[in-house]
Amino acid sequence: MYTKSTFVEGDGIILDIALNNLTHRITLILMIAFLISNTSIIKRAFLKQNLSLRDIIVLSLIFGAMGILGTYTGIEINGALANSRVVGVFVGGLLGGPLVGLLTGIITGLHRYLIDINGFTALACALATFIAGIMSGKLSGKFHQTPQKVKMAFFWGAISEVLQMFIILLISKPYSDALELVKLIGIPMIFSNAFGIAAFIAIMKNIYKEVETEAAYQSQLSLQIADETLKYFRTGLNEETALKIAKIIKKYTNIDAIAFTDCEKILAHVGVAGDHHNIVEPLQTSITKEVIESGEYKICSTKNEISCTHKRCPLKAAIIVPLKKKDQVIGTLKLYKKTEHSITKVEIQLALGLARLFSTQLELSDIDAQKELLTKAELKALQSQINPHFLFNAINTIAYLIRIDPNEGRRLLLHLGKYFRNNLDSKYDDVSIHHEIENVNSYLEIEKARFGSKLTVNVELDQTLECDLPPLIIQPLVENAIKHGLGNKLEGGTVKIIVQEEKDDISIVVMDDGVGMTQSVQQYCFSNHDKKSSIGIQNVNDRLVHKYGKDYSLRIKSEVNVGTHVYFKVPKARRSLSV
Repeated sequence: MYTKSTFVEGDGIILDIALNNLTHRITLILMIAFLISNTSIIKRAFLKQNLSLRDIIVLSLIFGAMGILGTYTGIEINGALANSRVVGVFVGGLLGGPLVGLLTGIITGLHRYLIDINGFTALACALATFIAGIMSGKLSGKFHQTPQKVKMAFFWGAISEVLQMFIILLISKPYSDALELVKLIGIPMIFSNAFGIAAFIAIMKNIYKEVETEAAYQSQLSLQIADETLKYFRTGLNEETALKIAKIIKKYTNIDAIAFTDCEKILAHVGVAGDHHNIVEPLQTSITKEVIESGEYKICSTKNEISCTHKRCPLKAAIIVPLKKKDQVIGTLKLYKKTEHSITKVEIQLALGLARLFSTQLELSDIDAQKELLTKAELKALQSQINPHFLFNAINTIAYLIRIDPNEGRRLLLHLGKYFRNNLDSKYDDVSIHHEIENVNSYLEIEKARFGSKLTVNVELDQTLECDLPPLIIQPLVENAIKHGLGNKLEGGTVKIIVQEEKDDISIVVMDDGVGMTQSVQQYCFSNHDKKSSIGIQNVNDRLVHKYGKDYSLRIKSEVNVGTHVYFKVPKARRSLSV
């Protein structure tokens, strides 16, 4: 196959020729590296967490072919070949791992031996190639972890070539010819092939840069998806919310189909194969059941692994991730693709990231629901809680009036019934400001009957003003003003309620000109002391903060023997039915 070349120029010229020719061969190898680095099969293989047997075989063939090309493009010197064979072998092992390195070394080394079986370096070169494949495969783990990939590739590539020169000296006979050969090709091959390996890796690093860029994009995408889906998870995972969330994921990704399930049935399926992956049907694939039982995600690389019973199902790859609440699997998120072996590391991280975010959102929705239930339970308890002193005094006052002024007694009795009916029978999370003031007026009518001319009440409210607020939120403040502000003042006083519109909120002030409070008493009002039968300022404040946030908490301004102002605000919002 090769014609023996006769060099008459001398060793220095031979060295220059060898170096120049090897440089040209390396340039060809690098062009090939650039081309294959942009192929889907190489990218897909490098982006996977674990290579399948098919990936290993394909990579071994690709890099084995590169090694063979390096042999054929070598130059013959004194019965031996100066070549770039080791570039393909070493790069294959570094990138693909031990098995790829071993197979590539066998393929390339065996080829080198068979094409020149009688050559005096055939066995030595074949053995050196095999050892280079094993060496690079062993270095693969460290290679993928180090940020200095190019430097590492150059250093160990040079070491492998030095080892090849040593093996030639050790095995090739006669020794004098082997020594002369190493003198001629040693330096060119060590540096040019080490450079070729390093340059190859530098080109392939573009894939990693693409991964990093795409991973950053996917992280941003996950947060964007999480932000858009948060409002749907507030109501939990069901058919309606799953469908809306799946559509959002489909809108922002290149995934061919997205599905959600609970532990028994399909909740939503958006994308291809929707004709037979129907919602509310029992789980169709055994792999989904395995994920639910194990709590671990699964990757399906082929149609058979998905095990869909529909013969023409176009789905050929998938990642199935469990959705959990407090480590309890409640369903799955499934991302499908139409091409086998097409689930990449980036898509795995996307699926895992979304599953974690969704699981967290579902747990938070449970916490919100529990808080909401607790708040409603507290409100119901407050609504059903009757201050014994108020009821006793109201009954005594009405009983007295019935004897001396039956009509007035009857009027107050109607106010008392209306007051308790409003407290115990609220159908809304919020009530209008007019409804709340009406309830306060019923309470005040009874109190004014008790206190007589000692109690003056003024309400300033524009009848055209519209605003909603939690029920039973003003009356406790009025009760507190009468009981603690004016109750200890012999001459009585005035309670004023002012409701007025601000820029984005409605402000509500309950003020009295009673005995006032010291600073320590004001702090006590917001402590978690036992409220006993009173509703308490603390509860009103807790409900406002829970519903609207800290900016809407109660504010108290009080001065001893001057009076007290209690102020809060609510946003301009409309009423909604309780769930």
